[in-house]
Amino acid sequence: MEITLLICAATVLISLAAFNNSSMLSAWMLDPYLVHHKNQWWRMISSGFIHADFMHLFFNMFSFYFFGRAVEVYFGFYFEDKAVFYYLLLYIGGILIANAPTLAKHKNNHWYRSLGASGAVAAVIFTALFFNPWNKIYFFGIIGIPGVLFGPLYLFAEYRMSKQANTGINHDAHFFGAVFGLLFPIMLRPSLLNDFLHALVNPA
Repeated sequence: MEITLLICAATVLISLAAFNNSSMLSAWMLDPYLVHHKNQWWRMISSGFIHADFMHLFFNMFSFYFFGRAVEVYFGFYFEDKAVFYYLLLYIGGILIANAPTLAKHKNNHWYRSLGASGAVAAVIFTALFFNPWNKIYFFGIIGIPGVLFGPLYLFAEYRMSKQANTGINHDAHFFGAVFGLLFPIMLRPSLLNDFLHALVNPA
C-alpha cells in the first residue's frame, strides 16, 4: 500500500512549511476555544499534520513509519481491498478521537494550544500491538519491552500525567489515541478479539 510513507511525506512537508510560516502554524494548530466558539472544526484534523519542532516531527514519524508498515501488512491480510480505507480511518480517526477530550476540557480556555500527530501515532502503535501483543518496543534501540507490558504501563503513565497541569504535552491525546488504536480492529471485525486473546496467552 505504501500509505504509511505517503502520510509521513505529507506530514513532513506540511510541518516544514509551518515551521517557516507562523500564520499557517497558528491557523492549523488545535485551538479548542476557536473550534468550539468559532466553528473552526478543521483544526481537529489539521493539527495532526504540524509539529512544534524537528525533534517532535522526527520522533512521531520515526515511530509511525515502523509500526505503520506493520499495520499495513495486518490490514492487507485481514481486510484486503478495504485495507487502505480502514488504514486512513485509523489514522484520521486517531487524530479526531485523540483531540476530542482536549476540546471538551479546554473549549473555554483562550490560551490552550496543541499540535502534533502523537494521538494518531499512538493509535497506530496500539493497533500494531493488538495484532502482535508480544512484539517488543525498544527504548533507545536497546531495551526491549513486550507490548503486553508496554501497553498497560504507557496507558497508566499517560493517564496519570494527564491529571497534572502545565506539562506542555497533551497526554490526553496520547491516552485516547492509544485506546482507540487498541479497540479499532475489534470495531472492524469483532472476531479479532478471539485472535488477540489467543495470541496473548500463547506467545510465539
